[in-house]
Amino acid sequence: MVYLAVSSNVSVAQSDEHVRFFRALNVDAADIVSDLLARGFDPNTPSEKGQLPLYLAMREGCFRSAEALLANAQLRVDATNAAGETALMMAALRGHTAWVRRLLDRGALLQRDGWTPLHYAASGPGTATAALLLDRGARVDQPSPNRSTALMLAARYAPEDTVDLLLARGASLKLRNEQGLGAVDFARLGGREHLATRLQQAER
Repeated sequence: MVYLAVSSNVSVAQSDEHVRFFRALNVDAADIVSDLLARGFDPNTPSEKGQLPLYLAMREGCFRSAEALLANAQLRVDATNAAGETALMMAALRGHTAWVRRLLDRGALLQRDGWTPLHYAASGPGTATAALLLDRGARVDQPSPNRSTALMLAARYAPEDTVDLLLARGASLKLRNEQGLGAVDFARLGGREHLATRLQQAER
């Protein structure tokens, strides 16, 4: 009976710590995040929704908390959530170029099977982020699981400067995904008729 009571108390304490950590992270209360990490909270602990702390910090722009996480020796910078996403992928999507550089310098994987950081950068607002990833060696035509490329995604979602960057780095307009769609089709799906026409002319 004593053992059960102690176990229950520990469990409650751990639960309270978990709630406090993620509440602090969500409002970028870095002092609380740092204190809990110093007390032994695992920086790789997923939230109740299965998201990892550094991924959340990149998603929400909680950069002071991200600093605390990055300083922790136990942090696994390439840990993935249930969808196979990393903090680097989210930083790329949000266009946090400085953080993309820092995560790469910390050892985050640039190339991976399936969706890559370049796919995510090509879906976001940051041409500079895509340029950095390419400068570091990202493969410009790496296919996603459904064989979509960064150029296809950029044609639908990103600034035209990103499209031009990918083309200048050798991205192919001739590739098609599993649905038979290419960059021209993606541009049209995004309602970008001017870009679709321009790409179609370049494809010939």
